[in-house]
Amino acid sequence: MTMATWLITGCSTGLGRALAEAVLDAGHSTVVTARKDSAVQDLVDAHPDTALGLALDVTDPAQVADAVQRAEERFGRIDVLVNNAGYGYRAAVEEGDEADVRRLFDTNLFGAIAMINAVLPGMRAQRSGTIVNISSIGARACPPGSGYYSATKAAMEAMTSALRKEVQPLGITAMAVEPGGFRTDFAGRSLTQAAEAIGDYAETAGKRRKENDTVHGTQPGDPARAAVALVDVVASGKAPELLVLGSDALTGFRSVTDSLRAEVEAWAHVSTSTDF
Repeated sequence: MTMATWLITGCSTGLGRALAEAVLDAGHSTVVTARKDSAVQDLVDAHPDTALGLALDVTDPAQVADAVQRAEERFGRIDVLVNNAGYGYRAAVEEGDEADVRRLFDTNLFGAIAMINAVLPGMRAQRSGTIVNISSIGARACPPGSGYYSATKAAMEAMTSALRKEVQPLGITAMAVEPGGFRTDFAGRSLTQAAEAIGDYAETAGKRRKENDTVHGTQPGDPARAAVALVDVVASGKAPELLVLGSDALTGFRSVTDSLRAEVEAWAHVSTSTDF
């Protein structure tokens, strides 16, 4: 396997942490980041020659620029960017707090865009690179109570699809990854929710509030296996536009797309009736 330089955001816990470990174990140079660099110091201590630990809040333009500059100074280039930093937010659409929702988009979507724009000049110059955007099956399933989170991921996937077409002629690829439920901190520490619940949504969005959610710790997905799979897919040089990870995500993807296609076909007569 050709050695590459990876830059991964959100490495303190979860899939980002598992991916950082897998990439480092495979021998690649890796920039491991978290909002507090102390959260990734153990990774650097274990791989002093190949790991660079940096404090990075993806909503801070100065930190984004600094992280990419320091990565390129230390390792000469960035071959793979993984936009993994992000968090969940549970609220019925009507319950969402405007400031909370803007913060969510700033991190999950605009933070990823800032990272992409920061690494692309180097990737264009070297005419190679891979951009991996961690989405969620939520982008497709859109469960009640996760409208805003799902919206950040759906927007990321649409952007990734266009980006892939723009950068492909330049030797660069972009892919989105839709994980299902993995046994990480996502449903624990990394999940926020609306402060005020509206009673009318108790049976929909309310069932997925943290105090009612029993999923945490029982998810089917193994983060370590997901990480190894991702490293292999990127190394293959054949990264797909969309990679679904987890049997639950695959089942959900098929169910949603089949249902949507059936509905579109049922209304096809209306769709075609509007032409001149």
